[in-house]
Amino acid sequence: MAEFRRNHKRGGGPMSYLRLMLLAGVVLALVMIGARWMRLSDTLPPAGQPAADIMLASSTSGNLVHHTYFSLSYVEAHEQPEWVAYTLTREMLNAPRVPRTDWFYDDPAVDTESATYKDYSGSGYTRGHLVPAADMAFDTLAMRESFFMSNVSPQDRAFNQGVWRELEEQTRDWARRFGRLHVITGPVFTGEQAEQIGRNGVTVPGAFYKVLVAPNLPEPRGIGFMIPNALSEAPLMTYAVAIDAVEARTGLDLFVGMDEELEAAINLADWDVDQRRYQRRIEEWNRQ
Repeated sequence: MAEFRRNHKRGGGPMSYLRLMLLAGVVLALVMIGARWMRLSDTLPPAGQPAADIMLASSTSGNLVHHTYFSLSYVEAHEQPEWVAYTLTREMLNAPRVPRTDWFYDDPAVDTESATYKDYSGSGYTRGHLVPAADMAFDTLAMRESFFMSNVSPQDRAFNQGVWRELEEQTRDWARRFGRLHVITGPVFTGEQAEQIGRNGVTVPGAFYKVLVAPNLPEPRGIGFMIPNALSEAPLMTYAVAIDAVEARTGLDLFVGMDEELEAAINLADWDVDQRRYQRRIEEWNRQ
C-alpha cells in the first residue's frame, strides 16, 4: 500500500493521464458555462426591475411575476394572469429561431402556485399562450419561459387557431414594420357564473384583449382589441377599439402614465392588415 502511494506521487502513469484529462474537461465545461452566463447576463434586467421594457399595467392581485423577457400579474381566483406584458422588436423577430418547446411547466415564481397542465386535460379548451411562443423564438430561455402555465389561459380551439392566431401574426408584422411594440395581453372575465375547469378551478374567459403601443414613431400610436373566446368569421379590425375601451371593460390601468390622448382614440389607417391572412383564416384555420 505504501508502494502504491509513492508511485502515485511520482505520477506519469495511466491514472495520472486520466485525471489530467478529466481536469481539462472540467475546466473546459466551466469556461463554456461562464461564456453562456455572460451572454445571457447581458440581456437580464437590473435586479428588482420589470423584465419587459414597458410601463406596466396596474395589478388587482399584487401577485406580480417578472420573468426574463415578460412580466405578468397572476390572479389566484382565476388561476391565470389578468395581463402579461412584454416588448417585441424587429431584432427579436429577425433573430435565428430556436425550436419550439411544446412542454408546459408549473411556474415556481407564482407564490400561490400556478395552474397545472392537468387542469386543462379533457376540458375541451386549449392551453392558449398569452405571450406567444413564436414571439419568444429568438432565445431558448425565452421560449421555455413562454410555456410556464402562468402564461396560459383556456381558449376555444377555433378561437386559438383562428382569429387569435391572425392577431398574433399581424402583431409580429406590425413589430417588424414599426421596429418596436409594447404589448399587453389578457383575459376578459364575464362574471361569477363563468365556467371553470380542472381541479384548481381555472376560469374560462368570455373574451381576450390585446393592447399595442408603437413608441418609436415620431408620433407614437396605440390600438386595442377585444375578441370573444369563440369561432369568428368577422374581419380582424372589427374588434379594434381604443385602449380606454379595454381599460373600461377590464377595470385595469394599462400602460400606466401614458398620454391620455393616445389611449382615447385610434386611427385604423395607421394599422394596415394583411387581407390574405384573413382569407386563410376563413378558408383554412377555422376548419382545423
